[in-house]
Amino acid sequence: MGIIRKLASQTAIYGISSIFGRFLNYLLVPLYTYYFSAAEYGVVSEFYAYAGFFSVLLLFGFETGYFRFRDKAHSGKDVAYSTALIFVVLVNVGFFLTILLINSKLSSALNYANHPEYVLCFTLILTLDAIASIPFARLRAEDRAFRFAGIKVTEIIITVLLSLFFIIYCPKVYAENPQSWVVSVYNPAIGIGYIFIANLIASVFKFVLLAPQLKGLAWGFDRELFGRMVRYSLPMVVIGFAGIINEMLDRALLKYLLPYDALTNMKMLGIYSACYKLSILMSLFIQAFRYAAEPFFFAYSGNSDARIVYAKVLKFFVIFCVFIFLLVTLFIDFFKYFLGDEFRAGLEVVPILLLANLFLGIYVNLSIWYKLTDRTLMGAFVSLSGAALTIVLNIWWIPLLGYVGSAWATLACYASMAMVSYLLGRRYYPVAYDVKRVLGYIALGVGLYFARVQLPVGAGWQQPWLLSIELMAIYLLMTLLFERRQLVVMVKR
Repeated sequence: MGIIRKLASQTAIYGISSIFGRFLNYLLVPLYTYYFSAAEYGVVSEFYAYAGFFSVLLLFGFETGYFRFRDKAHSGKDVAYSTALIFVVLVNVGFFLTILLINSKLSSALNYANHPEYVLCFTLILTLDAIASIPFARLRAEDRAFRFAGIKVTEIIITVLLSLFFIIYCPKVYAENPQSWVVSVYNPAIGIGYIFIANLIASVFKFVLLAPQLKGLAWGFDRELFGRMVRYSLPMVVIGFAGIINEMLDRALLKYLLPYDALTNMKMLGIYSACYKLSILMSLFIQAFRYAAEPFFFAYSGNSDARIVYAKVLKFFVIFCVFIFLLVTLFIDFFKYFLGDEFRAGLEVVPILLLANLFLGIYVNLSIWYKLTDRTLMGAFVSLSGAALTIVLNIWWIPLLGYVGSAWATLACYASMAMVSYLLGRRYYPVAYDVKRVLGYIALGVGLYFARVQLPVGAGWQQPWLLSIELMAIYLLMTLLFERRQLVVMVKR
């Protein structure tokens, strides 16, 4: 249990940076949804959907490939790091120059002919972020979680401050005095483009802070090692791309598949994307867990009790995810105020998306079978099957159910991927997961949520918030009842 506590502490460090940073970023959601219309926010959501796909393609899976082939004995001159970094830099510089040449035609094709700066600005953000991913991977591999966290938080703080400056301060000063100094940095016609500008400036600052890690470029390029890294990493591109399809495709398709006019479709896209943000707590925890767990799974795989530890990790992971699910769904009357009034029409998708993210987290845990056995190609087929299901269900359900259909498609995809990964893992890397207890905690969480929905409140019986607290207390007490022995051992160690 001591190693689980160590993993938990690493997750906490990454999580604190992610949660603090993302929470600051999350505060931008009410800013955007109160200051921009749903249709305008739909534009931002569309670009970030595209960004998800390119973030995978521009990294070529070399982040995970670096973890697999890094030189632990000679970290002062890690050729795997320099090889990965040189390759990613060359790819991304080429990508930026290509978009620069075709920007006008590409902007017109995306119906943003009047704002080609959107495409160019976002391309530069993607380029800087992709290159930065390799230095970030090295910080994770070296357990330099605090430096990792500090840079991430700095980036988010800069984004938040600049967003407040461009969206609140500048318009106010400009309206009061059009001749003031802000005219040198502010143009009202840019509008939502300032969201992209704020992100770009923050990405530049992040890149500067990572400059010391870029000295690894001088360690050389190993062609033989590069070939091995490519063979290992390319299936990870397929896996990552399929994952982005599962996570982002709905927001790219809604614009085209919703049965309304173009403006209404963008409005629906904005509402769905804003409500998706309410699953942020689950996403934050999964992201923090990924940062800590991926290098941990590789490093601990040689220990005799590795599979026992992996099983316990999954169980406690699910326990905490169900807690997050209940926290958001039981207290949705509080969380809804993070969105502008126009966006609250889509709150019904929040429980569905939270469950979908829970199963995504389970899949992250279960995916060790193909990463530790070098069967990344088989892992790619699992992700591709999930992506195919996502595409089919979105095309089928969006015209019938609207954006609710997208939410159900996401849940169906992640649940099926978790199930398939579990079955394949039993064959290629058997781990004695406590399936009954894992599914039991999920069922308990869903049952308590439905109890909150169905039980009468506000009619002289009791207040909604009091019922929510009681239901959360039931979950915590039952968890303590079933896991008290392991929790006591973990605390003592």
